[in-house]
Amino acid sequence: MSLKERIHHESMKLFSTKGYLNTSISDIMQAAETSKGGFYNHFDSKDDLFYEVLSIAQSIWRERVLFGLDEIESPKGKIKKILENYRDRYLKDDENFPGGCIFVTFSVELDDQRPELMKEVAHGFMGLKRMLKNLLEEGKEKGELRNDINTDRATEMIFSGMIGASVLFGVDKSPASLDRSINSLILYLDGLAQHKSIIDVNIETEDQLVEH
Repeated sequence: MSLKERIHHESMKLFSTKGYLNTSISDIMQAAETSKGGFYNHFDSKDDLFYEVLSIAQSIWRERVLFGLDEIESPKGKIKKILENYRDRYLKDDENFPGGCIFVTFSVELDDQRPELMKEVAHGFMGLKRMLKNLLEEGKEKGELRNDINTDRATEMIFSGMIGASVLFGVDKSPASLDRSINSLILYLDGLAQHKSIIDVNIETEDQLVEH
């Protein structure tokens, strides 16, 4: 591993645990076992490093979370595979992300203080939501999911559940808790194919109360 790759790797680990703002260049130099000259020989600034690490983290996310999707024809099956991969191949990756999902860590700290950096992180979140909605729409078209499903609402439910599972796992590091969170989303997905889930019924009831 070259020095630049080592800086990338150690920075990604630090960012996932401490966040970008709370990680200093000195922290990075110490973790990567390099000097200030070694750092600035490869990066113009800490922000320059941020964009490179973000790109690497996004590549790892795609490689881990989208693994095996091409082998699945069912849209519903693809969503289930995404959830399983997110749990087993991404969130449990202690080697690269010992603090949990790096994008969630970024979103919590950068939204107010560094909105220009947060915009880059938000692109990934929007991409995931588009993917989930497209698969849900395709599932309806193929008859895998009920015709009465509101795909916008279902997309938000699954996306929010994934983020919530990541936050909880980042706090307690409990694989059992993570399994329960993702399994709940898979059960919700199964409910979209079979009958109205309790969650859908509750939301519809709330909507009716507001209308009246």
